[in-house]
Amino acid sequence: MLKTDDGTKIRLLPEDVIGRIAAGEVIERPAAVVKELLDNSIDAGSRSISIEVKDGGLSLIRVTDDGEGMSRPDAICAFQRHATSKLRSDADLWSIRTMGFRGEALPSIAAVAHVRLLTATRSDEVGTKLEVAGGLVGNITDAPPVVGTRIEVTALFEHQPARKKFLKSAPTECTHIIRVVQQAALAWPAIHFRFTQNAQELLNYPSVRSERERIAQVYPRAFLDHGLSLNREQPGARLTGYIIDAIHAKPSRIPQELFVNRRPVRNLTVSHAVGEGYGSFLPRGSHPRFVLFLDVDPERVDVNVHPTKREVRFSDNEFVHQLVRRAVRQRLSGEGSAPEPGDSVKVDQVTPSVAVSWPDPSRMATSLSTEAVSFPGPGSEMQLAFVSEAAESYVRVPAGEVVALGQINRTFLVAQVGGDLVVVDQHTAHERVLFERLYRAWTARSLQTQPLLLPDPLDVSPGHSALIQRYQEDLEKLGLEIEPFGATTVLLRSAPVGLGPVDPKVFLEDLLEDLQQWERVPALEARVRSVLASLACHSAVRAGRSMKPDEIKVLVAEWRSEGEITTCPHGRRTSFRLSTDDLEKMFGRVGW
Repeated sequence: MLKTDDGTKIRLLPEDVIGRIAAGEVIERPAAVVKELLDNSIDAGSRSISIEVKDGGLSLIRVTDDGEGMSRPDAICAFQRHATSKLRSDADLWSIRTMGFRGEALPSIAAVAHVRLLTATRSDEVGTKLEVAGGLVGNITDAPPVVGTRIEVTALFEHQPARKKFLKSAPTECTHIIRVVQQAALAWPAIHFRFTQNAQELLNYPSVRSERERIAQVYPRAFLDHGLSLNREQPGARLTGYIIDAIHAKPSRIPQELFVNRRPVRNLTVSHAVGEGYGSFLPRGSHPRFVLFLDVDPERVDVNVHPTKREVRFSDNEFVHQLVRRAVRQRLSGEGSAPEPGDSVKVDQVTPSVAVSWPDPSRMATSLSTEAVSFPGPGSEMQLAFVSEAAESYVRVPAGEVVALGQINRTFLVAQVGGDLVVVDQHTAHERVLFERLYRAWTARSLQTQPLLLPDPLDVSPGHSALIQRYQEDLEKLGLEIEPFGATTVLLRSAPVGLGPVDPKVFLEDLLEDLQQWERVPALEARVRSVLASLACHSAVRAGRSMKPDEIKVLVAEWRSEGEITTCPHGRRTSFRLSTDDLEKMFGRVGW
């Protein structure tokens, strides 16, 4: 342990070191700067906020708002540590009603960057321009009396090379900023948000009247099309928002957004409650997707548990858990909120139509006589072909040969493979076949492409358009040619050879979800598999399509040739098999 000149071991740190340590807790990367400045702009009552960055925020971050602004004395005081207009006593800590309250944002930013502030209130005849470097306030001059505040941050981490070397590339840092802006926009739909990177507009979310309209601006339309609205209220808390219906759940976790009193946070209690609410509704390998707004009495939630305010703590976790779990469970089971436009129709709200079709017996290999018997069903009839004994002796099917027996509900294929009875899901089995072919072609670098005759344009957000451009070269290696068609529209021009019909709009929406995951999945193979799996899924024969005996035989044979893999690339089951021994045991024929 070091000793000072007077022999003591404990000493006070210099103010500039204290400032940089405090900044390290709050300012991790450019996105953290943007978040802190947005919090201040929102608390200032802004109706329009513009965010401009250069080089992912490393060269410049500029946030301009039309809020109430600051007087000159307030502007100077705002750069002092723990200076805030939002707290008067420690009692206020237990009833936080603002986004920013610690009084650390501006001094922390100024400790690791150069800051220029221009601000004015409605009563000011002249505005204030103020510059801060290294945490020290420098020049203070007059500025035009434009109501609101503009803050420019440059030379971020210029004197902290250790911190700077841990930052990612400019496009990656820009992606983090986009997420911050999107979260702020979701929480505050009445505010107009604009975001530009290197003078190119990437996000533009005009003011809207509802959470639903803002979600439609931020996420692909498919989320709302397959979403279920939540609206549940109890004394002291209210839960609103949207969850994806269980049928359209996917391996993707995007979005999983939680806002507590309009603050984007992570909370294990709520996450666990959502999972419990889905329960057995959720297909294996899929995750809940949601955008939830939880408004809680400020006295029942502590937002002061994390320096960056990412987490919150509830005074009654069980109360919150039950509120969320019951709301999700009841909505998925058809109770609760009435469906809104865009809500999906749940499977259990519709009487299923039962239909079993069988191939023409005359086309079967052996000479068999048949007679048809009808059974009444709910709204339909089940047609079964019964086979009487043939005059000639029965001949066993050669091992490995496929005999198509029929189709159940236009979804499940029934076939005899050698001596086994096999039931195959036509969609997932075909999806597995296509995926294996695509993956082999990619690994052999022999993936060929074909142009699409009628590419439909898809409207995307500027952020999604930038995401596609960022990974365009990688997508071309997968046989996907995606062409920008204006600032916010893209076209799917070509796809790999050998696929069935692809709905470009639906596929591109899923592709965007895959690309958003790429940043978290650095392994190239994992990235490729996710995109090829989406391609295979969108090209595979759909449930509900009638298939002829020859088609059934070919599909089952192709699935067998790929190794009879029992799951599709997304983890859903492809088949069910009963061997001759299983059948004999089931019917008590063993030992006869």
